[in-house]
Amino acid sequence: MAPARTRGFALAVCVLFTLTACGTTTGASSTTTTANESVVAEERSIKSEQALPFGDDFQFQSGITVAVTAPKTFTPSETAYPQSPRAVAFDISIFNGSNRPYRLSDLGVTATVASSPAKQVMDATQGFNGIVNADRDVPPRGNVRLTLAFAIPAKPAPLSLELRPDRAIDATAVYTGSV
Repeated sequence: MAPARTRGFALAVCVLFTLTACGTTTGASSTTTTANESVVAEERSIKSEQALPFGDDFQFQSGITVAVTAPKTFTPSETAYPQSPRAVAFDISIFNGSNRPYRLSDLGVTATVASSPAKQVMDATQGFNGIVNADRDVPPRGNVRLTLAFAIPAKPAPLSLELRPDRAIDATAVYTGSV
C-alpha cells in the first residue's frame, strides 16, 4: 500500500510541476507555447552537426543565431588557469531572433584540438573570464558578445568549436579550422 501512495504522490508532484512550469493561461500565450514547443521538438530531432568555417553565421530553428570569429592565438599570462604554452580566443556573437528571452546559461561551448577536448582558459589579466552574467537573459531581438579562450598545444593542430544553444538539444553548430 505504501508504494501506491508513493506513486500517487509522485504523480501529483509531476502534475503540479507541469502546471507550474507551463502556466495555466489560455488564448494567444497557449498558441505561442505550442509553437515554441514544436521548434524545440524539431531541434531535438536534428542529429547532424552543422560544419561551418569560422566567421560564418548559423541560425538554429529556435531563432538563435551564432557567429564565431576566426581564432586568435595568444600566450596566456602567468596567472592564467590552466597553464598552457598557447591559447586561442574566439569572439562569439549570439542574436536572439526568437519571441522569448534566451538564457545564456543554456549555451554549451566546447573546443576540440587534434581530437582531444580543450580546456577553457581563464586569464583575467588578458580579459578572458568565461561567460560573464550567465544568468542573464538575452531579450527577443537582442544581441550579446562573448569572448572565450581555450588551451591549445604548442604545435599547430586542427581545431573545432561546438556551440549548442540548449544543451538538451542535439542541434550543434561546429566551426572548424586549424591553429
